Order: sequence, then structure tokens, then C-alpha cells
Amino acid sequence: MASRSPVTLYPYQQRWVADRSRYKIGMMARQTGKTFTTTLEIVLDCLEAEAAGKVTRWVILSRGERQAKEAMEEGIKRHLRAFQAAFEAMEYDWEPDVKALEVKLPGGSRITALPANPDTARGFSANVFLDEFAFHKDSRKIWQALFPVVSAGYRIIVVSTPNGKGNKFYELMTDPSLDNIWSRHRVDIYQAVADGLPRNIEEMKKAIADPDAWAQEFELQWLDEASAWLDYDLIHRCEDEAAGVPEGYAGGWCYAGMDIAARGDLTVIACLEQVGDVLWVREMVELRRATFASQIAEADRILADYRVLRLAVDQTGMGEMPVEVLQQRHGAHRVCGVLFTPAAKLDMAGRLKERFEDRTIRIPIRPELRADLHAVKRETGTTGIPRLVAEREGGSHADRFWAMALAVSAAAESSWVIEFESTGIRRVTASASMDRYLRA
Repeated sequence: MASRSPVTLYPYQQRWVADRSRYKIGMMARQTGKTFTTTLEIVLDCLEAEAAGKVTRWVILSRGERQAKEAMEEGIKRHLRAFQAAFEAMEYDWEPDVKALEVKLPGGSRITALPANPDTARGFSANVFLDEFAFHKDSRKIWQALFPVVSAGYRIIVVSTPNGKGNKFYELMTDPSLDNIWSRHRVDIYQAVADGLPRNIEEMKKAIADPDAWAQEFELQWLDEASAWLDYDLIHRCEDEAAGVPEGYAGGWCYAGMDIAARGDLTVIACLEQVGDVLWVREMVELRRATFASQIAEADRILADYRVLRLAVDQTGMGEMPVEVLQQRHGAHRVCGVLFTPAAKLDMAGRLKERFEDRTIRIPIRPELRADLHAVKRETGTTGIPRLVAEREGGSHADRFWAMALAVSAAAESSWVIEFESTGIRRVTASASMDRYLRA
């Protein structure tokens, strides 16, 4: 390094700063100086460029505006002053309602800090530092928007403490296919203290009085929240490469679920084929900001392309009209409306969970589906009655989860008996009160 740091670094910090890998990621315990150390590395890179008569550019994307300001004030500016380096500081509107903080060095090198979202992650070419990335809202969309920014040879540094398994940080840290691409650093509280960080571990552990918080924040354990309706282990073991491929449809009986949306959320239609005692996802239609006519047309197509015995549709609120139209076209026995009451949601979610627990369902290997399925949590309300809630991630509100839950419930509620007759007509009996014929 051309510039010697005026601060004393612990060995784990020295290893981090010395690693100039293009793709570098660090999972570090709370209050071990990960932001402080990384901003020092950025300042050193800029000073080295200035000394060589070159210009470099860095962008820091933080969890929010407060964190971006802290990275700039307590990190970048503090280090520049320690080096007695001249710089010009400014603040301006990056976009409406988004403030950018920036320092510019005499030779033209710049460092910008701003809150992360899919829009701020676009529109620049620079080296990038993602600070506390596991806590960024819409982490996958931010990553999708950001990665082309560094594709022209720039560096990207990612640091965070863990925040469960439902985010892009978890994938970057654990995906074995990335082992030879990313330089990974892991510093838990025990390693940091062994390297000289002055902390009383036993005192801290007793004071926090929360085993889960200690495990995640200081021991860096991947906690799959106990409140998650479907944990990742259940989800992973039901994933199959052959699922979600319409060409894999074998012509069997199917059940479908349709979760309806009008504006921000997705309208999702999940079509599942019964193969033995296993339900296979054959197709999952996803529509955003689609008209009701378009949504109904897709439901018509699913009912035409597959031998769907029953389609369960979210009838709550805006679903009243699509249910009425679909029932007029296909019959009330084939299309049923479901009101999303708390009791109905628990019942549907319970049936879906049983499928995952019994491994009698196969789903596509898709990160966005995996995140949707894991997003639904069980909470206990003030009255003591359990309820299901979901955080919004990646522009979805667990819409894929509910489409699949509707389809599984449609299968559970359809007690069809199929008999073959010499006439070539397939007789299908739903119950004592529901007999009709479907042509094969």
C-alpha cells in the first residue's frame, strides 16, 4: 500500500484491508469495526490513485439515509482528516427524496454515500461498497440493478452481519458455486477478541439476555426464524429441476390456485398436476399491473391447457368480479371462490405445510419463489389468536405462497372418483351432491 494507515488495526482488520480481491465479502460480528475498516480501505484506494495521478470512484450503498451519513461522517471523512488529506464535501439530491453525500479529492477521485434501493443502484460506473447488505430492503432487486455497474472491471465489497437466510447476502456467503469467485471473510466475536478487540464476552452474553440475538449478531449463525411458516430446509427438499416446466405435463388431473392483485402485488396462478400422491408445479403464471381481463384470460388458458378439476380463486375484495366471471364460464363446481379470513388462511397454509413436511409436493428451483414461501410468518395477536403475516420482498407480498396454498386446498377439497366407461366418456363424481361428466 502506498499510504500507511494512521490508525492501529487488529489482525482481522489488517487481513481485510490487505485483501484487494475484486469480489470481496465479509460476515462480521456487530461492533467489530466492519464499516470503519472498509471505509479506511476506500480512502486508501483513493489516496493511492491520487498519488499515481489517477482518478477512482467509489459508491457506498447503505441500509438507509442515517447509515449512509454515518459511513460518510464517521468513516470516510474521519479517515481523510487523519491522513490530513484535502477534500471537498457536498450534499445533493441523487433523485427526489434521496440525499447523496459526497467527497471529492483534489485529483478528481470521488466517494459517494447514499441509501440503497433498486433505483439508486443504477446509473453510475464505480467501485461499490454494500454496507450491512443482509438488511437492505429488496436485496435481490438491488443486486440485479447493481451488478452491471461493476461489470466493467470495478470492485465490489459486501459486508454485513447475518439476517436470516432469505436475502442475497446469505446466497453470496454460502453458495458453493461462488467459492472460487468471492473472497470470503468471517469474523465472529470470538475471533475478534482473540485478535485483540477489547470485549468481555461472558458479560456481553449475559447482558443481552437473548440466545437468538447473541447467536446471530455475535456468533454469526444463520437463524431461520422460528416464526417462519415454512423453513428453508422444508422448502429446499421439495425443490426439483423438473418442476415448473409446462412441457413436463403428463396429461393428469390438475388443481390450480389464483391469488389476485390489482396494483403493486403480483397476480399469480399456480397449476399443480397430481402424479401419484405428489403434486407437481407445472406452471406458475405471474402478472403485474395486469387488467382484470388479462388475468381472467390467463385463468381461461390454464383451464384449457390443463385438465384442471378445480380452480380456487382469492375472492376477497377485488376478487369478487373475476370469480363471478370464471364461474359463469366454467361452472361453480370447477371454479370456487375463497374469502381470505384469518381462519381460512391458517387452514390453507396448514395444508400447504403438510405437503412440504410429507414431501408430497415438487416446486421449481427459483430464488423468488423460495423467498415468497419463506416470507409468511406466524404471529400471535393481542387477543392470543394466531395469524399469518408476510413482509414484502422483491415486489411480492407472498403472492406465490398463497397461489400454491389455494391450489393445494383445491386438491384437498376435491374428492373426485374417476371411472372409465366403454363410451369413451370419463365420469367424474365429486360427491353425493355433485355428479357430472367430463369428456376425456
